[in-house]
Amino acid sequence: MTTVEADAEHAQAPEPQPKSLKAQAITWGRRLLVVAVLAFAIYQLVTNWSEVWRTLSGIAWESAVLSMVSVIVSMFFGVMAWQTVVDSLGKPIGVVLGAQINLVGMLGKYVPGSVWAYVLQMELGRKAGLARARVFTSALVQIGISIVASLLLGALALPVILDETPEAAWLFALLPIGLIALHPRILTWGTSLVLKTLRRPPLAERIKWSTVGKSLGYSVLAFSFQGLHLWLLSNSIGSPGWSGLGQSIGAMALAMTIGMFFFILPAGAGAREIVLVAVLVAGGLDPIQAGAFAAASRVMFIVADLVTAGAAAGAVHFTSKRRPVVDEI
Repeated sequence: MTTVEADAEHAQAPEPQPKSLKAQAITWGRRLLVVAVLAFAIYQLVTNWSEVWRTLSGIAWESAVLSMVSVIVSMFFGVMAWQTVVDSLGKPIGVVLGAQINLVGMLGKYVPGSVWAYVLQMELGRKAGLARARVFTSALVQIGISIVASLLLGALALPVILDETPEAAWLFALLPIGLIALHPRILTWGTSLVLKTLRRPPLAERIKWSTVGKSLGYSVLAFSFQGLHLWLLSNSIGSPGWSGLGQSIGAMALAMTIGMFFFILPAGAGAREIVLVAVLVAGGLDPIQAGAFAAASRVMFIVADLVTAGAAAGAVHFTSKRRPVVDEI
């Protein structure tokens, strides 16, 4: 290309238009929301660190490391469960971008109200080129699938749960309803009904069996690794042994769901620990030890959330030039 041609092409290139006041407000609002959720997460980490460090320093470092790795692996499967639904509603977005939207967005659960997690996910998705309705719909469907997965695994700890916290029995009454609701026809109808209530267009296509099956499988794996994390902590002092692995998986799965229902509290603070302490005590730990491990588990989840969200955000920045354009729905 000659210099004259290059100059002519440059002269014909359109000037970048300045952002409107509304667009600038949305951009700064998104940034402030990220800062706020990070601040809440770090605050919870700092305020609980001394107690947790005393707990973790008393167990073998191998158990602590493997327990942390289990949490991180569970988050990977959690991302895959969510992304399976997202990809079924439009053009696939890729693991890196999906992890950034899901993991960074889920930091919003540390802000009282927990709804901020889904608000932040929608905003991050919108910035990446996804329609907010697509991200919201994916979260809605995946939450329903996740609840069913947690109740299925929760049956592993059902005897202890009903003995220690009988008020949790009402959750299992939802299991038959949840299994029926996972039928693609019913799931599509229910999701479209919610979207219509929010004045959004209904789903253009029926959710597929393969989407439900894959997302359910990934959710089961996510809860299983979370339970393995709890078992590695408690088993480090000789209790509850191999027989307690199933109880730990069931307890963690059910505890995460109960924490979700207590959405007013940051990440279900307190509600989750009630279930975990009950199961750990039934497994042979004294209440003080059980409480310490439950607190340690919460802080390890916070650390894993921050580390994985940071890694996902960094990976997106590193690969941003190669990131494909995502179609909206």
